Amino acid sequence: MPKLLSPDQVAKYERDGYVSPIRAFSADVAAELRAKLEAVEAAEGGPLSGPLRFKPHLLYRFLDEIVYDSTILDAVEDILGPNILCWSSGFFTKEAHDAGFVSWHQDSTYWGLSAPRVTSAWIALTPSTRANGCMRVLPGTHIGDQVSHTDTNAPNNMLSRGQVIDAQIDEGAAVDIELQPGEMSLHHVRLVHGSEPNATNDRRVGFSIRYIPPDVHQTNTMRDSAGLVRGVDRFGHFEHEPKPAADRHPDALAWHARATEIHS
Repeated sequence: MPKLLSPDQVAKYERDGYVSPIRAFSADVAAELRAKLEAVEAAEGGPLSGPLRFKPHLLYRFLDEIVYDSTILDAVEDILGPNILCWSSGFFTKEAHDAGFVSWHQDSTYWGLSAPRVTSAWIALTPSTRANGCMRVLPGTHIGDQVSHTDTNAPNNMLSRGQVIDAQIDEGAAVDIELQPGEMSLHHVRLVHGSEPNATNDRRVGFSIRYIPPDVHQTNTMRDSAGLVRGVDRFGHFEHEPKPAADRHPDALAWHARATEIHS
């Protein structure tokens, strides 16, 4: 029996490539997490940018706690099984009236992971709606092989290369993944998805965590790292990342620099 998701929700994920909404935190806890993030941003002089956008959970304890949260991991276990690694994390933030968008793409395009057994938990710290640029998905597009993409490096595209899928997109089939603070969605690494700009007066903040089972390995590089967040790792494909002893602890900074260098 599933730990958190219903059998229907598991079947939906397998059929459509996503499931939402899932309540991860209360609205009050989501507000506290947003306040902690914005305190970090104030100390950094603005939204997390550059290397700080990559695996910030290695640097800040409140983000590490989200990555290891038992409710989130129960839902992920229902999809991936009992042994789980956190491969990466990052914020997808659109400021008020932000022109930033995400082109239609598959997450798996450049990650180099050996199998599409990857699920992303997208956790809303603010409302995520059609008006402020919520994630949009094309159900069922996770089934089949990787699709080719073209790098556009387009202005305002939030993807690192501005990559866009080379297949024709049926916009009429798109589904808006609207979430309230503290809710999350899970989506498959090959699900085609994107998002529009934020046309509202408040920012849209989502924290995305990429989870994999330990049998998946990296093909782009000789080494990679990930955190063992549940169960056991009998494969040893990834060097295990430690939890931060404190925010921006020297050991955490060193580990974060090491992890970032691998993917630079």
